[in-house]
Amino acid sequence: MANPPTEELVQQWESEQTRLREQVVEQDTEPWQKSPDFSGLERVAGVDLSFIKGDEVNACAQLVVLSYPQLEVLYEESTMVALTMPYMAGFLAFRETPSLLEALKRLRCNKPELMPQVVFVDGNGVFHYREFGIACHLGVLSGIPCVGVAKNLLQVEGVYKDEEHQSQIAALQKGGDSFPLTASSGKVLGKALRSSEKSSKPVYVSVGHKISLDTAVRLTHSCCRYRVPEPIRQLL
Repeated sequence: MANPPTEELVQQWESEQTRLREQVVEQDTEPWQKSPDFSGLERVAGVDLSFIKGDEVNACAQLVVLSYPQLEVLYEESTMVALTMPYMAGFLAFRETPSLLEALKRLRCNKPELMPQVVFVDGNGVFHYREFGIACHLGVLSGIPCVGVAKNLLQVEGVYKDEEHQSQIAALQKGGDSFPLTASSGKVLGKALRSSEKSSKPVYVSVGHKISLDTAVRLTHSCCRYRVPEPIRQLL
């Protein structure tokens, strides 16, 4: 597992990301997304893979489904998995997505009535080196609307953690305030969101699949009791 991926494997991954990227839908596709209070949304999920320090093979795939808007736990699963793919920055999805997809498949099989209508992913979506992070990967392969929420800024495509970025963070006065993360090309890849009155440190929201950026930001804020949205915070 410690061996880096081969050049051939990296090229395969890049080709796969390019192919799947064409399937990403960066707009609202569900009726509840167009409602001011998300009327019709009843179940939101969070997924993540957690590791034991020093162990590069074994991990815990986690899935939690919460009621909306109450944000109470309806379903949770933690499964130990053995990872077969090496880690490389920009290709996290090839390592982690298979286990997360399996968790969703088990839920669909065992408790189909609890399948989420949207999934929050602890990571990035379109805000990524090739505009196809793990939230996009999971969304396209599952067909479920996905939102990427990262706790740290990925410095990519002209977005840097510089003085200008820090001043924009300081200008976020209240929970719900945000500013765009704009690439050198001019495309907005995501938004920095002050998600809670209790924390001045933002989270970084980007589209995964089948949701618009503005809706993703609004939904993320509505799911935050603290800085990190509840579907992800429940997994930490």
